[in-house]
Amino acid sequence: MNIEIDVEQFARDIKAGKSIGGKDGALGSLIKQLTEAALAAEIDSHLTQDLTKNRKNGYATKTMKSEHGEFELDVPRDRNGSFEPEIVKKNQRTMSGEIEEKILALYAHGNSYSQIASMIEDIYGVGFSKGAISTVTDKIIPMLQEWKIRPLEEVYPFVFLDAIHYKVKEDSRYISKAFYTVLGVRVDGKKDILGLYFNESEGAKFWLQVLTDLSNRGVKDILIASVDGLKGFPEAINSVYPDTEVQLCIVHQIRNSLKYVGSANQKQFAKELKKVYQAFTKEEAEIELDKLEEKWGKKYPIVFQSWRNKWENLSVYFKYPTDIRKVIYTTNIIESVHRQFRTLTKTKGAFPSDNSLLKLLFMGIQNAQKKWTMPIRNWSLTISQLAIYFDGRLDDALNL
Repeated sequence: MNIEIDVEQFARDIKAGKSIGGKDGALGSLIKQLTEAALAAEIDSHLTQDLTKNRKNGYATKTMKSEHGEFELDVPRDRNGSFEPEIVKKNQRTMSGEIEEKILALYAHGNSYSQIASMIEDIYGVGFSKGAISTVTDKIIPMLQEWKIRPLEEVYPFVFLDAIHYKVKEDSRYISKAFYTVLGVRVDGKKDILGLYFNESEGAKFWLQVLTDLSNRGVKDILIASVDGLKGFPEAINSVYPDTEVQLCIVHQIRNSLKYVGSANQKQFAKELKKVYQAFTKEEAEIELDKLEEKWGKKYPIVFQSWRNKWENLSVYFKYPTDIRKVIYTTNIIESVHRQFRTLTKTKGAFPSDNSLLKLLFMGIQNAQKKWTMPIRNWSLTISQLAIYFDGRLDDALNL
């Protein structure tokens, strides 16, 4: 086999106006020659070190894909079958990580496998099947698994929990699953996704598993947990973090309330409800809630029953000054992550497996966290106030 590098032909191609890269680019043929030359050197080195009577045994040809198009690569073989090339691994079919990186980048922006295949072919002139693209995106899974067990910080001033629902195939049928995002605000005021958990139904047992996982990964204390009306959560968190205060999300409570209010009255009811949750003190809020119930209670009793039953956890934020209230007032801080999730999954409908969804959500988390370079607004004042309200619990974290 001739392994001389025809640089002169490469130069002629460039002078003739042929592009360097891309489909049918001049680099394509040069890469083939360089790779085959390296393989030849590899097998010669292997045979020199082999003390048996091993020798060359022809070539095996396989189709390689690179950012410069496809080409047929002749890989040398040895008689004993002990030669394992390094430059091109046994099952390797691509010559560069550039294509895989491009596939992952397109995937991270919510493109379907069909869209990715079309774009890759347009850019590189290389055809990829949906199965091949799935294999590339499966490389996210080990990254996801490593991320899920990484150590966490010892103290989080705020933790937010919220759910987003998807249809996932299980036992030949599609079922609705809740995927819970756990977002923490660190002592430095920066946001961090602590975990992503899924379950068919929420409850104390499930939440105990989540909180135990956080504890096992190093979380010793949570000051305030802001959550939707999660069944069983207050009981679960008190068993793992007995000193944590639980604030139910006001925005979720408002939304749930308006579902039971007639459409003709929703605007007026929502306006009057503001006087409750935007009150300056808990006492003032309770007075406004009494007034609201006196006016609307007979018409919408289920709404006020819900507010009364949850009032202890809905009203936690009233005890804090404005800066702390702004952080725990709603779960909007976590809903921005879920908006990223919805952007990525809006064209998907249902998912064939948990992993197919999780790897996409993981990419959404990576996208969101790239933007979290600054602490929450007015964080210095907020953390100072927290240190006073939660006397001693932030001392080690703040080196006080």
